[in-house]
Amino acid sequence: MRLLRSSAFVGLFTMASRILGFARDILIAAVLGTGPVAEAFFVALRFPNLFRRLFAEGAFNAAFVPLYARTLEGEGEDKARQLLREILSVMIMALSLFVVVSTIAMPWLMYAIAPGFAIDEDGLRLNLAILFTQITMPYILLMSVTAMMGGVLNSHDRFIAAAAAPILLNMVLISILAYAMRDAGISLSDALTNEPVEVENAKRFGLYLCIGVTISGLLQALFLFVGCRRIGVKLSLTRPRITPGVRRLIVLGVPGAIAAGVTQVNIIVSQQIASFQDGAVALLYYADRLYQLPLGVIGIAMGVALLPALSKRLRADDNQGAANAMNRALEISMALTLPAAVAMLVMPNFLVSGLFQRGEFDAMDVTGTALAVQAFAVGLPAFVLIKVFAPGFFAREDTRTPMRFAAISMLVNVVAGIALFIAIKSYYPDFGHVGLAAATSLAGWINAILLMIALRKSGGLEMDARLRNRLPRIVIAAAGMGVFVACAEIWADQITALFLDVRLLALMIVTGVCAGIYGLIAMAIGALRPSEVLGSLKRQ
Repeated sequence: MRLLRSSAFVGLFTMASRILGFARDILIAAVLGTGPVAEAFFVALRFPNLFRRLFAEGAFNAAFVPLYARTLEGEGEDKARQLLREILSVMIMALSLFVVVSTIAMPWLMYAIAPGFAIDEDGLRLNLAILFTQITMPYILLMSVTAMMGGVLNSHDRFIAAAAAPILLNMVLISILAYAMRDAGISLSDALTNEPVEVENAKRFGLYLCIGVTISGLLQALFLFVGCRRIGVKLSLTRPRITPGVRRLIVLGVPGAIAAGVTQVNIIVSQQIASFQDGAVALLYYADRLYQLPLGVIGIAMGVALLPALSKRLRADDNQGAANAMNRALEISMALTLPAAVAMLVMPNFLVSGLFQRGEFDAMDVTGTALAVQAFAVGLPAFVLIKVFAPGFFAREDTRTPMRFAAISMLVNVVAGIALFIAIKSYYPDFGHVGLAAATSLAGWINAILLMIALRKSGGLEMDARLRNRLPRIVIAAAGMGVFVACAEIWADQITALFLDVRLLALMIVTGVCAGIYGLIAMAIGALRPSEVLGSLKRQ
């Protein structure tokens, strides 16, 4: 149950971050829509964000946590502090060099990051994306250091600070955007209606947002620095050199970077292809934000809490305890993921219009985003399963097996993405991006299935009777909820009229009602036990 409590705390703060993220994106959609400034900003945000997710939610924790935890428990605090100094020094040196070189080379790198921008006649998307990405590049270094400190805190069973840090990003961006709007003489009511935003104001908003990204990275690093000091971990630097500990981290981390970040790498590949369709980068971004809510709250939170739990049990030769932790992680994650996937698959237009349709984000944008949401929804369970299965390998310091499967997955994503993008765009010019989302989901399922097969063969996954009994019931409960969700999609306009035509309010109430319906069905058929739910709430 400690795993449940830990993942619940991580999920709680991740949920808060995602909710603030939605508030941020509602404002961005209202003032920037899916225009060239929005696309340039999303590219600038995506590139450093890729490294944040690879490090903070993937490769770094996957390699660092077992290594640091083993050093701390086996060799003592002095050796663990020495390892921290060595890794931190090498990381800062290497990433500082990378940031400087990438910033200088960004005019050429952008041809690889978003090649479609280069074919625009006016060059607006390309020039803005170059400038914006140069401004956000320091975020890579700041978030990598933050990830290291988060790994230290997680190894000491301190999950809250690392989970709460991303909230600062959204708070900063919301504050900066509010200031920029006031400076431009645009009120919140104007932004949330159909008042057009001038191009120069849009450029200024994008510039301020990029500056805010870098500022938030600094604040997050300082926040976790204080968190480490509070538990007695003092961070310092030494001469950068490749010591045995650093070498071991590199050996584990490089394949782990590919394995743990496959979903994000696939999204980057999709962005490269999408840049050849006007507005597609922004449409995929908004769709990505929707499915990232359950993925972040459930999959990432579960993976962050599961990795140290598995590592400790395996070091203690408690194979039964490790198997039980994996089974409970699968049960909890699927119980929370499947209803979310059903809602996005059956009710995409209501979701997207309720969240984003205002200001510069019009009905055509709703349709394009909703179709991508449906395509991502098919792969959502797979994306969460990857986050649950991968720690089973990382806890055993096996990052090569997931890396091989990730490579296969990325190949599938590239080939299928290009094929589907061209095929759909030839018939429906505005919806080629939906093929990219579908390819990402296909790649996710292939990766998840390969991980599951390999984990079962290695003895790291053995479904117990409870899990085999619960999974079919969870599927039935999610399907039952889907009937009510489908009715809400059909009668969305009538439901919205009941709430003074405030679609966001109607969406929130409908979502809450459907979640309650799912819970009642799940408890009625035994997918969830009332005693377990009440006990969990008391512990939380």
